[in-house]
Amino acid sequence: MGFQALTAVIFACLCFACDGFFTGNIHRNIERQISNDVQGHKDEDKPVFQQHWISQKLDHFNGADSRAWKQKFLVTETYYRTGGPVFLMIGGEGPINNQWMSTDSGSTWLTYAKKLGALCFLLEHRFYGDSHPTVDLRTENLQFLSSQQALADLAHFRTVMAKQLGLTNSKWVAFGGSYPGALAAWSRLKYPNLIHAAVASSAPLHATVNFSEYLEVVWRALAAENPKCPLLVKKAFDTLNELIKDPKNYENITKDFNLCSRLQIQSEKDRAYILDSLADSIMSTVQYNNDNRAFENHHLPPSALFQRPHLQCKPPGSQEHILQRTRQRGRQWLYQTCTEFGYFQTSDSPNQPFSGFGLQYHVEQCLDIFNISTKTLYAGVDQTNENYGSYDIRATRIVFPNGSIDPWHALGITSSISDDLPAIFIKGTAHCANMYPARAEDIPQLNLAREHIFQILQKWLKEK
Repeated sequence: MGFQALTAVIFACLCFACDGFFTGNIHRNIERQISNDVQGHKDEDKPVFQQHWISQKLDHFNGADSRAWKQKFLVTETYYRTGGPVFLMIGGEGPINNQWMSTDSGSTWLTYAKKLGALCFLLEHRFYGDSHPTVDLRTENLQFLSSQQALADLAHFRTVMAKQLGLTNSKWVAFGGSYPGALAAWSRLKYPNLIHAAVASSAPLHATVNFSEYLEVVWRALAAENPKCPLLVKKAFDTLNELIKDPKNYENITKDFNLCSRLQIQSEKDRAYILDSLADSIMSTVQYNNDNRAFENHHLPPSALFQRPHLQCKPPGSQEHILQRTRQRGRQWLYQTCTEFGYFQTSDSPNQPFSGFGLQYHVEQCLDIFNISTKTLYAGVDQTNENYGSYDIRATRIVFPNGSIDPWHALGITSSISDDLPAIFIKGTAHCANMYPARAEDIPQLNLAREHIFQILQKWLKEK
């Protein structure tokens, strides 16, 4: 198989994705209450919402540590009606996006807010975007980056806002997708006195070191479009895995895959990295298949939960480049996977189309970058499941939407646990599809799922 043919086969299947703020009393209250706890200003370019900052403790679980930092949040009262609920959208492993607060976007949660008269907040996750608890991202500082600290941030935010804005008796609903979807569910689990209900979209509730099921779903998704597709991808990657072992092929591989510089393979880790990076394009296309993320101004889909940077050319793949990249971007989420979640999308399963990036490659990154041992990694993942309950979450008033094409549904709730813990499994949709603005080409089951979630929220908001 020639190099041009190889690249053509690898990316031939990708085409299937193309087919297939405050007014009235609330306003006066927040303006009056901007103090040492909450500081903010209006975003002149987006007058429908305001940007503010709230003071948070660096370590919520150490009473002797008085250090504090400022956390960014956005708020809109465009649809708020006196006595209405409060919606809290949770930020995740990246900067919060203003488009989620734009009334022009038509995002689903704002559609619900309009119907229900809700006040809407969007809170950025600590250590991401502009919310910097420490001066840098050295490993010793990242000890303060965890889901438990993030949930405590949410609880404090909810308490302060409720008190200062006269919303103590309002019913708060947490929203999130992907990792923030898990946080939404866990906020209801851990702080039921503060969070009345939660919409946990595409939420990976089960932590696992070896997330080999991810690529199994990718195989099934490709096969559902064309049974030959995953077989061709597998043949192409098996061939590439052999070609990449011979330095004589590096020049052609560099050219055909548009690497930023000449391919560098100095270790097994380098080989795994380049194979993982190339597979990433197909993995992302499946995960975000035919969604409506364009409203976020995304021109290319981010890679899975890791949000890897997409460039006009791909990195050449040396271990030094991996270390350099994590210092600049993605370091925070990699740290969370190494300490809490795992979620490593390996090629270990025989029922998937890729090869060359097994579990050892991912585990060694934790050791190389953060000096986190395999034992510590597994212990952290076990603790996460013990703390939150994994698939056996014990809570009420949480709805779990998932898409059948989304590989992350393998770690989520896809069958209803009870009337108070319903699952909505949407056949033919991908990651967080129910959260995006509706459009004419949406499949009927997606529209039905959005309406089903709304009906559930209506019911729960009537409950005490």
